[in-house]
Order: sequence, then C-alpha cells, then structure tokens
Amino acid sequence: MQFHHHGYVSGDPRVQPAAGYGVGRPAELPDEVDVLIVGSGPAGMIAAAQLAQFPGIRTHVVERRAGRLEMGQADGIQARSVETFQAFGFAERITAEAYRITEMAFWKPDPADPRKIARAAVPPDDSDGISEFPHLIVNQARVLDYFAEVAARGPARVTPDYGLEVTGLSVPEAPGEPVTVTLRHTAGPREGTERTVRAGYVIGADGAHSAVRQAIGRRPVGDRANHAWGVMDILAVTDFPDVRTKCAIQSHDGGSILLIPREGGFLARWYVDLGEVPPGGSARVRATTLDEVIARANRIIHPYTLDVKDVPWHSVYEVGHRVTDGFDDVPAEHTGTRTPRVFLTGDACHTHSAKAGQGMNVSMQDGWNIAWKLAHVLAGRAPEALLATYSAERQVVAQELIDFDREWSRLMATRPEDLPDPTYLEDFYVKTAEFPCGFMTRYQPSMIVAGAAHQHLATGFPVGKRFKSAPVERVAEGNPAHLGHHARADGRWRLYAFADAAAPGEPSALRDWAHWLGTADDSPLLRHTPSGGDPDAVLDVKVVYQQDHLGVEFADVPEVFRPRVGPFGLIDYEKVYATDPDHDIFDLRGIDRGGAVVVVRPDQYVAAVLPLTSTDDLATFFAGALLPQG
Repeated sequence: MQFHHHGYVSGDPRVQPAAGYGVGRPAELPDEVDVLIVGSGPAGMIAAAQLAQFPGIRTHVVERRAGRLEMGQADGIQARSVETFQAFGFAERITAEAYRITEMAFWKPDPADPRKIARAAVPPDDSDGISEFPHLIVNQARVLDYFAEVAARGPARVTPDYGLEVTGLSVPEAPGEPVTVTLRHTAGPREGTERTVRAGYVIGADGAHSAVRQAIGRRPVGDRANHAWGVMDILAVTDFPDVRTKCAIQSHDGGSILLIPREGGFLARWYVDLGEVPPGGSARVRATTLDEVIARANRIIHPYTLDVKDVPWHSVYEVGHRVTDGFDDVPAEHTGTRTPRVFLTGDACHTHSAKAGQGMNVSMQDGWNIAWKLAHVLAGRAPEALLATYSAERQVVAQELIDFDREWSRLMATRPEDLPDPTYLEDFYVKTAEFPCGFMTRYQPSMIVAGAAHQHLATGFPVGKRFKSAPVERVAEGNPAHLGHHARADGRWRLYAFADAAAPGEPSALRDWAHWLGTADDSPLLRHTPSGGDPDAVLDVKVVYQQDHLGVEFADVPEVFRPRVGPFGLIDYEKVYATDPDHDIFDLRGIDRGGAVVVVRPDQYVAAVLPLTSTDDLATFFAGALLPQG
C-alpha cells in the first residue's frame, strides 16, 4: 500500500485522515443526508465502505438491530469476493482467520450396500485456476466487521446508526427534491418514537422483508421449490471421516446433506434435507425440532454417527427463488425519463437457497455497483444517467443467480439413482465452477461498457467481465506484483496501457498515446481531472512493458506514467510495470504485441479494449461516462 505522500505517517496507514464531512461528523443522524443506506448487511456495509472514500458526501447507515451482528447466517466467501476484499484492503487478514476450501467430497450410497454411504469423488475446488484468490468460509458477522472498519477509517468516517427501522418512504415527483424517510427507534431511551430524514438517495439493503422495497411498490417474483432444509452450526464428535472437508452427501432413501466446515477448526454447518413440503404443510415443516434434524442427519450419514455437543445456531427453511421486478423506484414505462432515487440491493431484491453460497457474495457486488455510481454522480464526476445502469446490470445477474441456484438445489435434493448418470452431480459442480466463483458476470454495452469490436487485442480481458489480474514486475524496484491487486476501492477508473514492442525512449505507439493523453485538448485525463487535483485523482493510468524490469529505464518512461502527487508533488513509482519472464502477461491474457489499452471501471469490470491508436474512441467513451471538470 502507498502512504507518506502527504507527510510522515507514524500510525496505522489504513486509517485515512478525516476530511470533508468526516471532520466534525455529527454524532447522531442528521435531518438531511446525501445517501441513506438502510441495513448494515453485506450490501449496505460495502456501499458504506465505498462511499466513505468520498468526504464530500454525507453518507449515513441505519440498522434496526441494536448493535453489530453477532452471528450471521451466510458464511461462504467466493473467490470474487476475496478479490473484492483485496480492493478494500483486508483480504489477507480475513483469509488468515477463515476456513479455506480446496476440494469437495461427494458421498453416495455404497454400491456394495446402499444402506451405507461411501466416498465417490473428491474433485478440486478450482481445477482450472479460475482465480489466484481462495474460496473461504467465514462468519458473515466478521465480513461486516471488516467493512465497518474500512468505512469508519475512511475520510468521511461512516458508522452505522443502530436501533432505527424504516416505517415509511416517499419519493418526490419533482426532480431535485429529497426522498422523505420515516424512521422508528427500535431500541434505547427513544424506543417507539419516530423521526423523519430527508435523503438525496436511498439504498435499500434491509433484507428479504425489505420495508424500502414495499414502500416503492416493488414486488418479488418467483416461487417456492416446496422443499425444506434444516441448517445447524454445530460442535460435534463424529466418526465421519470428511467432517473437515466440504461435502455433498446423498443417501439412498434418507435425503441429502451439504456439509460446510467453518472457521476455527471445530465448527461445521450442516444443511440437512427434510424432504418435500406437501401442500399446506409449511407450518408443520417449520416446526421441525432440532433433535429431529440431528436424527435425520444421523440417518443420512449411516454407518457413521454424529454426536452433537453444542448448537450455536439453527433454523428450518423452505427453498424459495425470487427476483424483484425492478431494482430501483422507476417504473418500466418511465425508464430513461427520470432519475432513480431509491435502489434495492441484496436480499431486498433477490432471495434463493443458501446451498450455492451466493447470497452474501452477489449482495456485496450489488452494493459496490450502486455505491461507486452514486459517488460519481454526487461528486459531480458523472451525469445522473449513470444511475439507471444499476438496475439494468444487476437485475440480469440476479436472474442468472436464481437460475443457477434452482438447478443446484434441485440436484442436491435428487436421489442419486434418479440423476442422468452416476457422476452427474460432481460433474455439474466442476463444469459450472466459474459461476459460483463469481466470475461469470458480464455486463452488456452501455454508457460505461463499450462494444467488443477490438476484443481481439486483449482476449483475456473480456469487455463487461471483471479484470482478471496477472503477475508482472514493478520497474522501480523489480518486485513481483499482481497487476490488479494494486487497484483499491477508491472510486477511480483504471487505464492499463500495454506497450508495443519498442523499448522506452524509442519511437512507439505507446509513446504517441502517452503524449496525447498528457497534452491533447480532448485527452480524458485532462478533461476529467478536477483543477488542482492530483493527475490521477479520477483516472489511474498505468503502463505494462513487454520487456522485463531490467530492460526498462524508469527515466525513459513517459511522464504521464510518472505523475507527481500530494502536496509535495512526489513521483508515484507504482504506475510502471514490466513483464514477468516466467508469467508473461501478454501471453496469459492474449494481449496483442502491437499494444492495447484496457479501461477498467471502479468496481473492477472491464469497460473497453482499444488500440493505442484509437484516441478518438477513448475520448468519446469517457465523454459519455464522465462529466468535464473545471
């Protein structure tokens, strides 16, 4: 990480100096805010952490609970989420305390005695190297703690106001007027009393029974699968040999179990199949006792036994698959005619089973998506039209999630003998690995996603998909680095210039491009950087050369890649990279040796791939995505 550029830092560099609204931030929720986040779950807290990087924005979070979450129901952390944690600065710390999934065991009826189960296959969790980041299990409460830390340490010093729930919300018809939100105190000396807050925008991250969703007239669309599961976090003694391995267990006639080892070395989560729910039988199924769930688990894992010693949490639920009919407050017939003011995220707009481990992961991407867009609009960086892309992008992702989860839940509940072939379940798990890892999302062309006319110049960076990092060498000191890991969740766009073959100092397409970017009237770097701001305040420009670090003289690199930043005008040495000879990024990511420019959004999705010579196209793209600055 980088620090000291504003002067010597003797304490924790992760604690950024308070600025703007963060200086003298009011201790209590004020009557007027720019962004009101309702709910402090994964979607709400990642949004808070992102908006905390913008000190000019009055961001507040309200949560109906009286304090922090003690124990969360979600626990699966996919590789895309760990990649996101890296951007927010805590991937290493949360990985150290998490359980890491490296393989999954599939247990089925023993062919020699179907009354017993036997291990059938143990495929690796990521056999194709989809990501350099791991697949983790860690309590949702800890994820929220880390995001809360980032939000509280950001320049705007965002912290949740606990003990407040939404009881009413009114969106004004006149543009520019605030959204009126009625809140009721749920705890403390003012419990039961109400107050009103006026907000420029509202993010509804308040769960499956969202009051925000109800207030804007949105409704979840979908159905139940008429199948019930008991879930329990347990401390137990068992002779089941794979209790510390993620398992899918299918018995001959007793149902199925999804076993998820938890962090800490002893705790495990067991999803126990309770069978079909008959018409009108929901109440009876929900009344299933913990002892009955444990007994069912013992029948499924026969001949092994499970002796439960402690149960920190358990529940019974029916699988449901629902997507809200819109993710903002603008009716379909008014799309494009007015600006959305209220946005739905996470469980407020999509609900599904927990067995695919997607709920918290997709919710976080919802929150990040809308947060950086709101920040751009409120900071005057982008036009309000940007906000309409939230629902357009995330509703498609939610439907894809529901379709995947419906199929995975169906297969988990199907008897092995009823599947098309004996290895169908584990084959499906391996074949679809990229989706649950979080890397199948691909946004369609819009004002912030260009077309794919030049995709052949960088085939490993598909336009609309997340930027897949690769090893490089940092020229200034020769250290190995991962190109994408340096990008922080600071609200900036990234421009990665991949050089043609010429060495620095020699005539080249890269040198011409850099000269244009640093001097031309239509340069997006000059057009969209605020007057008096650091040169990289909005667009973070980096270069990757085809030579190794010894073949690049830093002094010969164009000045646009060596910006002077901070009050002392210090040179930023972490914009210039060379190729790692053992892991050539040009080969790994299919980058044309004639060079290319890859544009990446603040949420790490590739927005454009262009030739170094297409300066007009680059200028036009940013003219549509950003506003000119004075």
